Amino acid sequence: MRLRSQPLGNKNLIGARVEAARKGQGMKQKELLAQLQVRGVDLNASGLSKLEGQIRFVTDFELLALSDILNVSVYWLLTGEEKQ
Repeated sequence: MRLRSQPLGNKNLIGARVEAARKGQGMKQKELLAQLQVRGVDLNASGLSKLEGQIRFVTDFELLALSDILNVSVYWLLTGEEKQ
């Protein structure tokens, strides 16, 4: 497993939480990419790495698909908090 060599960027709010949720489920990037493909989101490994590193913007389609795949709310991905 390679560690990120660049600091986190500022292009999105969700990247670090996507990575945490994915790793928390023991999911590899390849598995997440495959599930995104099934949902019609065409993202390559570099794009996902940049998304998780917060150096790439996230589309609304990607946000919804990631929420569904990772079984977390869009609100949590955006804020890190659960709605009360």
